This record gives sequence, structure tokens and C-alpha cells, in this order.
Amino acid sequence: MPFTLATWNINSVRLREALVSRLMTEETPDILCLQECKCPVELIPLEGFRALGYTHVVARGQKGYNGVAILSKLPMVDAGGHDFATLGHARHVAARLENGVTVHNFYVPAGGDIPDRAQNVKFGQKLDFLTHMRDHFRAETPEKAILVGDLNIAPREDDVWDHKALLKIVSHTPIEVAHLGETMASGRWQDITRQDIPEGRLYSWWSYRSPDWDAADKGRRLDHIWATPDISNAASGSRILRPVRGWEQPSDHVPVFATFDL
Repeated sequence: MPFTLATWNINSVRLREALVSRLMTEETPDILCLQECKCPVELIPLEGFRALGYTHVVARGQKGYNGVAILSKLPMVDAGGHDFATLGHARHVAARLENGVTVHNFYVPAGGDIPDRAQNVKFGQKLDFLTHMRDHFRAETPEKAILVGDLNIAPREDDVWDHKALLKIVSHTPIEVAHLGETMASGRWQDITRQDIPEGRLYSWWSYRSPDWDAADKGRRLDHIWATPDISNAASGSRILRPVRGWEQPSDHVPVFATFDL
């Protein structure tokens, strides 16, 4: 049975409840994975989402920061959440669907502004988080799994507006790209977005600092959908909803979609 999945860093689910409801109404994904919910689970505004058919919820939260949630029309059970790099942050949660597919929802640390762990603790935490992810998937090879989220790294040259300009900017530095590549290889993860759209520039994030984000178009593809090789060929229909960046009081990220026929 086909189902459509979306991932979106919402940058406060309480502040942007109306945007989430709009996406649910207009695009009707079967599963919506949110990052940076920025509230405890009990404060996620679930009543309105349930009214739109999203009656199944698996989430991890904390006050004011981080937070990940999987909202689904399809039945699912909580499949756990790991504290990668032992930061004490709500940055991962997993759910298992009735068809046996496990969905992992990640919010990888942004890493601060200086790409040097000696000068910037947050950058070191980001690298450690990715290393822990790598080791986790090496130890427990995932099968029939989908990994989504704001991974805070744009790995390819055409995932950023200017490759050379961003080589020393956090999110596109060679060491981050290498760490993400190791994490991907450890679980044999396939990049579904690029499987469907192999060529051309793709972005899912545009900075709030840009006064005219659309015209400047200085974007990065920080948000990803991956799948294990046993189900990657069942994926299709990948798209990034750029117009959502122009909605009122938007997140700086836009939703990324894919459909799986399983």
C-alpha cells in the first residue's frame, strides 16, 4: 500500500500550528515528521492535528529546544529514541508501522558558527552525534527502514548555492560531509530525494537573514529522506515544497516529501 511521508523542521510547532495544519490539509501526507518542535510532548497542539486525521503520535520533547515528532494517519508504535552523543537532547525518535517499516526522525545539531571543535563546543557535539549515529547503525544494521529529518548538512555541491563559498561554512565543510557519508554508509542508506531528482540544485532551507530569500536564492539542502536498500526502489515522487518558505511567519525550512509503495 502506498503512503506519502514528509519531513519538516517547523521551528516551533506551537508558534506554527496553523502552518502544520495547512500543510496537512493541502498536501495530506500520511506521515509527517517534525523537528525543532521546541516544547515538551504534552504541549504539542495535538487536538487540531487529530481532527485532521493524524491520530497516531510518537514524539520526544523538551522545553524551548529541539524536539521531534512523528504524526501519522497510519497506525504505528513507538520504536524508541536514542540520546546520541549523550547530549540529553530530544533529537531522535522512531516509530514502527504495521507493515514493518521503521521510521527514524532525526534533528542533528546545527553545530554553531565556527567549524573547529577546539574553538566551538557545538561543532564537536555535531561531529560526535554523527559518529554515534554511524556506530549505532553499524552495530544494528537497519532493514526495512526510512530515515528522515533535518540533518543540518548539505552534502553535495549542488545542495548549496555556492560550493566554494560554503566550504568553510558549517553545514557544508568537508569534515561534516565526510561524517555524514560514513553515517549513510553504515546503514547502507540511500538518498531518496537524489534517487528521484539526481541532477540540479535542490534546497530546503533559506536563512532568515536574507531580506529577499526568493530572489537571492542562497539555499542549502539540509533536510533529507533516506531508505534502506531493501525498500529504496519502492520510493518515488520526491519533491521539496519551496513555496512554503513564502507562507506567513514561515519556518526557514520547507517540507520534503516522498512516496513509498510497500
